Amino acid sequence: MNKISCTIFFLLNVFLASSQNIDIDILQKINVNRNTEFDPAFKTITNTTIPISIATPVMMYTIGLIQKDSLIKQKALFIGETFLASAFVTIASKSIFKRDRPYVTHPSIQPLSLEGSYSMPSAHTSSAFATATSLCMAYPKWYVVVPSFVWASSVGYSRMHLGVHYPSDVLVGALVGSGSAVLMYKANQWLNKKRKKNKI
Repeated sequence: MNKISCTIFFLLNVFLASSQNIDIDILQKINVNRNTEFDPAFKTITNTTIPISIATPVMMYTIGLIQKDSLIKQKALFIGETFLASAFVTIASKSIFKRDRPYVTHPSIQPLSLEGSYSMPSAHTSSAFATATSLCMAYPKWYVVVPSFVWASSVGYSRMHLGVHYPSDVLVGALVGSGSAVLMYKANQWLNKKRKKNKI
């Protein structure tokens, strides 16, 4: 039994080490070999994350109030709830993983900004994908889906271009954001069914 445990532990360490190597190799190709002419554009894309993630549900809810449309207000609340759920999971995950930023561990990485929090997962990416996924679930039209996910993906890529996140941070951030949208959608469905049953 001890031999099996030792073997599993050894294989797990080898896997994590190789994954880390792949992670930094990809990041170096993106960050170190980047076209610096795109630096301002990717800084701008990164800086749109929080304003868009907050403004989207606020503006939708305001429109719902003006038009007295309860459906728009419900969709706005769903998008806002998803953003908050994603932020909660991201903050909790950062304190669990406690992964240093890539530029702290690898001096070859050239950060275009310095971040104070831990690296895993990417908060910008999780917020962007939370907003994009919930918006697309609320309005499943191609002209909503395509620009939403192009923007969210651009945010994720910008975090690597700027040298502040590993590819795995971005991937996990995207999963957290999208997963939060699905979770809140299911939670709202369950609450709506429960309310209907109570009215009967």
